[in-house]
Amino acid sequence: MLMGKQSWWFNNKPVIIGAATVVGPDEGEGPLAAEFDLIHPELDMGQKSWEKAERLLLEQASEFAIQNAGIEKSDLQFYIGGDLMNQIISNSFAARSLGVPYIGVFGACSTSMETLALASLLVDSGSANYALAGTCSHNCTAEKQFRYPTEYGSQKPPTAQYTVTGSGAAVVAATGDGPVVECATIGKIVDLGIKDPFNMGAAMAPAAVDTIQAHFNDTGRSPGDYDLIVTGDLAGVGHPIAKELLLQNGVPMDNTVFNDCGLMVYDVQKQKVQAGGSGCGCSAVVTYGHLLKRLKKGELKRILVVATGALLSPLSFQQGESIPCIAHAVAIAAGKEQ
Repeated sequence: MLMGKQSWWFNNKPVIIGAATVVGPDEGEGPLAAEFDLIHPELDMGQKSWEKAERLLLEQASEFAIQNAGIEKSDLQFYIGGDLMNQIISNSFAARSLGVPYIGVFGACSTSMETLALASLLVDSGSANYALAGTCSHNCTAEKQFRYPTEYGSQKPPTAQYTVTGSGAAVVAATGDGPVVECATIGKIVDLGIKDPFNMGAAMAPAAVDTIQAHFNDTGRSPGDYDLIVTGDLAGVGHPIAKELLLQNGVPMDNTVFNDCGLMVYDVQKQKVQAGGSGCGCSAVVTYGHLLKRLKKGELKRILVVATGALLSPLSFQQGESIPCIAHAVAIAAGKEQ
């Protein structure tokens, strides 16, 4: 199962039999609005706090994913999830509602593919028949924890990104109909000394490049083996940096479509989202809400999703630490025959 130095090859091809996405109002005004299962018209979603609203996003996405998979909660062996909040509280409280054996992880914005890789590993190894992978983020909870409360109204530089209010969840099974998970590459920490939390795209770009190169080295694949390669949330600043670094390192992306979820989820020209989207929900809602549908329709045969994460905390930033970053990649194909 281990391929190369840091990749897992899934011989049994775990199947994503059901997925779902729930988003907030800004995402509902973006170009992918028609792809989401539920759009909340208000950021508070009828809850008493932003944190409770974020938890609701995940609970709803999980319920929809289970319904779309055609199974019951009692069929799940494990739920694997994480988020940006201290002690991943959104997932812990949502897991309390789910009542499913729970594995909590933290990968910051890379969590969507980290959880999918682990769920696929459990299923492929025979440790689970059904595993649920999920993550979430909320613009106001992230601003409140990492920067300034939304009510403060602080100005942000153009390098800053806009945290996606959304949740994505997927049920991975040993058998069934749906896109299959072929392999995953687990990233290493890359830290080039950037300390500016308003420029995380630049901080995360080298980590994305490192994981993409490792994936190609481990699997023997090249960009042309994929119809689409997407990074998680490098957005308008980090994505061009990643493309340039790949070119410098002898990995030209001309033979594939190379895009970024932070540029896809919003209309960056019309919506006030600075450099583009970010957050755990960014790559989750784009992958589970948009890309899986394209795979099912036959518009894409094979994709590589490289979710990126900045592993800083408010405390590490206040103490002047640089931002350690990571990226996890998962290759998803249209079906068993692929």
